[in-house]
Amino acid sequence: MNTSTTSRTASRDSIESQATPASRYTRTAMILHWLIAALIIVNVVLGLSADSLPDGWVRPVIDTHKSIGITVLGLALLRVLWRVSHRPPALPREFPSWERMAAHVAHFLLYFLMIALPLSGWMHDSAWKAAATHPMHLFGVIPFPRIGFIMNLDPAVKEPLHDKFGMLHTYLGYALYALLAMHIGGALKHELLDRHSVIKRMVP
Repeated sequence: MNTSTTSRTASRDSIESQATPASRYTRTAMILHWLIAALIIVNVVLGLSADSLPDGWVRPVIDTHKSIGITVLGLALLRVLWRVSHRPPALPREFPSWERMAAHVAHFLLYFLMIALPLSGWMHDSAWKAAATHPMHLFGVIPFPRIGFIMNLDPAVKEPLHDKFGMLHTYLGYALYALLAMHIGGALKHELLDRHSVIKRMVP
């Protein structure tokens, strides 16, 4: 094979490689995915166990729950920005159209809840009547503000909002639990029953 033929072959291979869609998410997307997942699981445990803990543990657990929630909010926003600028790998061709649509809807709802849930918790905490006398610190170290226009409302207005934001936070939490269960169940179904792995797209 002469030099000209070799050059054309290398050029064609390079073009085909660039045209071939990625089979896995980027490493940054993987790190954000698993880090957010781990933090959400920890926060679920903290949130559900707070009422059953000794009195001396309740405040540190709740403060840690808040700190993790704010961290998840920041990471979720970063994940959305990364997703917008980096095209995800395509789903297996064997998936029927309704499953592809369901997957897109589920991902959209997951992103929405990963942002709305900690944001509602932040609003709930900002409407707390004792917020002014209990400054918030991320993981006990970094000062972090409440939402000013909520914290500075008249107490007669703020107290009912505190309850409503708390209910919203709880309902969004239940919605996230249900969606995560379906997300995990769907991934396991494709992995174990359909033999069309989607998990491998999110692991190195």
